[in-house]
Amino acid sequence: MDISKTALKKIDYKVEILSGLTVALALVPEAVAFSFVAGVQPLVGLYAAFIVCLITSLMGGRPGMISGATGALAVVMVSLVSNHGVQYLFATVILMGIIQVLMGWLKLGKFIRLVPEPVIYGFVNGLAIVIFLAQFGQFKVPAVSGEGLEWISGQFLYIMIALIALTMFIIQYFPKLTKSVPSSLVGIIVVSVIAISMGLPTKSVGDLASIKGGLPPFGVPDVPFNLETLKIIFPYSLILAGIGLIESLLTLTLLDEITETKGQSNKECVAQGTANIVTGFFGGMGGCAMIGQSIINVSSGARTRVSGIAASLFLLFFILFGSSLIEQIPVAALVGVMFMVCVGTFEWTSFKILHKIPKADALVLVLVTVLTVVFDLAIAVLIGVIASALVFAWESAVRIRVRKYTDDEGIKHYEIWGPLFFASTQLFQEKFEPHEDPTEIIVDFKESRIIDHSGIEAVQKLTARYSAMNKRIRLKHLSEDCRKLLDTAGNMVEVNIMEDPHYKVVSDE
Repeated sequence: MDISKTALKKIDYKVEILSGLTVALALVPEAVAFSFVAGVQPLVGLYAAFIVCLITSLMGGRPGMISGATGALAVVMVSLVSNHGVQYLFATVILMGIIQVLMGWLKLGKFIRLVPEPVIYGFVNGLAIVIFLAQFGQFKVPAVSGEGLEWISGQFLYIMIALIALTMFIIQYFPKLTKSVPSSLVGIIVVSVIAISMGLPTKSVGDLASIKGGLPPFGVPDVPFNLETLKIIFPYSLILAGIGLIESLLTLTLLDEITETKGQSNKECVAQGTANIVTGFFGGMGGCAMIGQSIINVSSGARTRVSGIAASLFLLFFILFGSSLIEQIPVAALVGVMFMVCVGTFEWTSFKILHKIPKADALVLVLVTVLTVVFDLAIAVLIGVIASALVFAWESAVRIRVRKYTDDEGIKHYEIWGPLFFASTQLFQEKFEPHEDPTEIIVDFKESRIIDHSGIEAVQKLTARYSAMNKRIRLKHLSEDCRKLLDTAGNMVEVNIMEDPHYKVVSDE
């Protein structure tokens, strides 16, 4: 079912547009901050936020999901920019987008289903912590000496804490009065009015950087079009494409659970790639899905593409016409919003289930959380998936069982339970007793299956052991796919497969 068609039937434009406005306000400091991380001008991040948000909202696979410039990508970009310059970044973002489009066309988005639940829990918790820790950068100002940054203190610190607390209080309790207006937007407006009208000495968006600018300028990246350039940008493009899609598809999965609808992962891959290709030609730093802003959006009631489109257009309006107003918004209000996002994003139930789920799953959950905070999302998810796969392989390997008996004709039967694959072959071999067995044995695979080449090798070795003793071994009840594996192996496996006309093989279809 196409969720976009379903959603369009019940659009509450008021909720969608106000949610978009709230998201746009939250996008500004994030885009500016990530621009500094990547070592580029603030407008490079703002243009990326506008273009990526607009295109993914128009053609993405998850209505309601917000994309823009992100920290996960910025930390990879910084070395490229410092060593080769911003034009190489634009070329890298274009190639990154091409790779993502190809991944979508090749239907690789479906592999997000391979990410286990403990890894998703760890990803969400780790990202909530990362977002939380990132807000503390707003508690710093340029040092009096002019070198570096220093923590705010005294009156400035108390005022900022009070404004943050007021914002969080409004977001938490305003919905009890009415849900017709996003509580995050109300919090930002109320705190901004108080701070501006009272002339409170507190850090504002304008203290981060000026967001005033024109329309994104079109231009082909000014880099040499040769193999040397490709050698420089391709590794970065591949890493950025992977990180961007991992974060986007995991965010898509999370929003699926929150909204109880289903997004389209491959469509989202194509949308993310298209957005990054366009962004590279219009002077943006590229981007991907943003879990914080996406949570703000769906928590405000948005469910369609309208909210994301509105957010991008509001952001462009701020850049072109509204910079003087937006720059007066106290950073404390936006920090309060992001703190509430962290509270809403973190899977607090994971504390309750840690002692109830298998220890291996609990370990993976904690591992992914820690690695997300210490390193980055891509490394955390990759290691989490590998760890989960190893645990699964081990548990599947030790489940292989064999029942032995000798029939009235003196033929010994081995009935196998469990999959025969690389991790279970040794245990499989240990179940047989060639020296003690009669001259003929039957290995029954009715409750088993040969999975891979290692399974074929195990059958070959078993055959060789019995053949060396002039004993006959036959296989029984092989499923059709197992037979195809053995047929493909050719002379590698010399066995006598018993036909059983009364046995119907269960198909994978």
